[in-house]
Amino acid sequence: MPPHRIDESVAFVPVRIAVLTVSDTRDASNDTSGDALAARIREAGHVLAARALLRDDKEQITALLRQWVENPEVDVVISTGGTGLTGRDVTVEAFKSVFEKEIDGFSVLFHQVSFESVGTSTLQSRACAGVAGGTYLFALPGSTGAVKDGWDHILKWQLDVRHGPCNFVEIMPRLEEHRRKPLG
Repeated sequence: MPPHRIDESVAFVPVRIAVLTVSDTRDASNDTSGDALAARIREAGHVLAARALLRDDKEQITALLRQWVENPEVDVVISTGGTGLTGRDVTVEAFKSVFEKEIDGFSVLFHQVSFESVGTSTLQSRACAGVAGGTYLFALPGSTGAVKDGWDHILKWQLDVRHGPCNFVEIMPRLEEHRRKPLG
């Protein structure tokens, strides 16, 4: 992996992140991937804006994503779970129904990072990302290892305004520029 460049002359900007765990088998007492993600968000200095656990139900996931996209107190949504290939895995379909723009490179980079951890088994993940209503949406696999890979190698850096040469935070104010009425 290339070295990450942090410009210490730039002030850190905490981002408000909502965490969603999608699982038919986990609850608050055994949500290890959601716990790992929430801990990493706080350790990085960001705000855990919301947290939820839903079953593998496309309509419920979509409704919550839309609610969080409309909430001005949520800048980013990161989910864990439901990105696999089985019939119950519907997180990706829910996310893609909400996306206005897809961040194709996220999946590519996630698979590159994941390959280092799990080899060709990374093919069984459909991790994805996009933007809707000025909110970033990231869907990670449900394993704690995948959450660590996605956060530690990608999101931790891209959600830090000090990261160069560019990052997701610095363009947040411009995500909805297409909705502004022209002056004059």
